[in-house]
Amino acid sequence: MTELNNQCDVLIIGAGPSGASAAYWLSKYGVSVVVLEKKTFPREKTCGDGLTPRSVFQLEAMGMGDFLETTHRYDGLRAVALKKEMELSWPDHPDLPSYGYVVTRFRLDEAVAKNAENAGATILQGHEAVSIERDPNGKVTAVEAYDKASSTTVSFHPKYLLVGDGSNSRIGRLLGAKRDRSLPMGLALRGYFSSPLSGDPFIESHLDIRTKEGEILPGYGWIFPLGDGRVNVGIGLLSTLGKWKDVNTTKVMEAFVENAPKRWGLSLDDPIYVGTGGKLPMGLSVSPRVGSNFILIGDASGTINPMNGEGIAYGYETGRLAAGVIFDALSLDDPSILSRYERSLESIYGNYYRVARAFVGLIGHPTIMRASVGLGMNSKSIMTPIVRIMANLMRPNHIGTPEALYQLGLGAVKTKDLIWRPVSKNRAKFMKLIQIPKRPSVKTDN
Repeated sequence: MTELNNQCDVLIIGAGPSGASAAYWLSKYGVSVVVLEKKTFPREKTCGDGLTPRSVFQLEAMGMGDFLETTHRYDGLRAVALKKEMELSWPDHPDLPSYGYVVTRFRLDEAVAKNAENAGATILQGHEAVSIERDPNGKVTAVEAYDKASSTTVSFHPKYLLVGDGSNSRIGRLLGAKRDRSLPMGLALRGYFSSPLSGDPFIESHLDIRTKEGEILPGYGWIFPLGDGRVNVGIGLLSTLGKWKDVNTTKVMEAFVENAPKRWGLSLDDPIYVGTGGKLPMGLSVSPRVGSNFILIGDASGTINPMNGEGIAYGYETGRLAAGVIFDALSLDDPSILSRYERSLESIYGNYYRVARAFVGLIGHPTIMRASVGLGMNSKSIMTPIVRIMANLMRPNHIGTPEALYQLGLGAVKTKDLIWRPVSKNRAKFMKLIQIPKRPSVKTDN
């Protein structure tokens, strides 16, 4: 066993969106950071590859604007269902951009990790965290990682640990984190195809995916143009379908490709097509997310949006939130400050995810699913606010149709122990938290 930077301030497990974001911001704050990434960049990652305005906002805040300009920009969403199509531009927002990008995680994750490295973080590729040690009070005292290049074990003794090792978080489980099985779970399958419409200015979302027998399933299909001659094509299913575990996703994917609009030129015989899949823990379904000296971030903490399956933006956001909390804890030498992270998640995402979980529960009923899709596809004035809600793009200090519909949904899912927090207040607080910061101020209260 060897020792390497064994007394670092913060050790981060995983250099994906949440880990790289946290590493970047902590480095900017002057904190010594080591990141363990089990793979070697560039590496494949199962994902739709679409960056929404929320993701773009975070990437531009990290100085990644020039990189994004080398990828495929798109202007909005094309909704497809029931033999109808509707093109919807991204809605205006006072803080977020009205455009997105599509870029493979093969390129994106390497670029964001390199950006964090340039900011001062140490990123150790090919290092897989394999075990942890804890004291009687639950504090993580050591993390052991396997260095694949040298076939040796490296030991780290950080003051704080951030766990961002993805949806199937091994270290999260070792720390006692579990998924609440009563909450929604997603299952996604995607592949790349050649297409003459690789430069299309819209990403395409199909709201009525079906089995080969024609049965509508709760979920969605997508076709995202990459601008390089390829498109990312995939399906996402929700666990609100009672028999979802019995669904053959490969067959559903084949049916989706075969029935996709002919203009895309998709073929299952395409030599570049290889389907890969993964599970998606959603709606803050994983807990506990905070311990005596550790925090779970990104997919490891179950922060994927149940409304649309988006996880990248919430990885960047939770990584940034955790970085601010860790900085304060280090500055005041007070680990109890880590509890602010959990309170921030509840304040920023809690109510929205309650509504989102209720929504996916409803569309698990085929009759409700068909009625909802049919209603939306018959009216652009209905679909436009729905897109704003599903992408979590409500405006702070503004109550328009989307915000009013959201409040109506929140009222419907309120319980006796739920504190009412208007969306305008939540969003204003959130936007304040994620603005490009100077060195974060240190507060003395918990």
